[in-house]
Amino acid sequence: MRRPSKTLLARIRLLVLDVDGTLTDGRLYYGRDGEALKAFDVRDGHGLRLLSLYGDVKLAVLTGRRPDLVMARCKELSIDHVVGSSRAKGPAIEEISRAMGIPLEQTAFMGDDVNDLPALQRVALSLAPADAAAEVLGAVDYVTAHDAGRGAVREVCELLLASTAGWPPPEPG
Repeated sequence: MRRPSKTLLARIRLLVLDVDGTLTDGRLYYGRDGEALKAFDVRDGHGLRLLSLYGDVKLAVLTGRRPDLVMARCKELSIDHVVGSSRAKGPAIEEISRAMGIPLEQTAFMGDDVNDLPALQRVALSLAPADAAAEVLGAVDYVTAHDAGRGAVREVCELLLASTAGWPPPEPG
């Protein structure tokens, strides 16, 4: 799949991410007492921190599951806008765009499954990890070389940073 143009990448000011199957590998771990655990990739997280620091890109999360399972990770990454339990992701991405004051024409969304398609179809740049559902892979602007929860988000952060601040980003001064 062709890399998005530098002009389009430089225009992005908001990156919205699905969680399960995008920020994580999509697996859920349940303990004996019913607690759910998710695994996040540290390099994805570092890429998001660099993107928010050097790329002038705001971050948000849009998930169909309860947001309480991801709040600690989002807080750690300074992602303040988290929308959970969303079954209608098309209208939800529009609301996130309005709430954050960034038009959809400057918004990117990364998702992995058919429930993400309505949001993916509304944004300027639609993205998917390499192991996304076939319907999503055929519908997005860019498919990463990496799988979900294994560097896909980091790859997107590097693409966006390379179009503005450069990759790797400048050393803090």
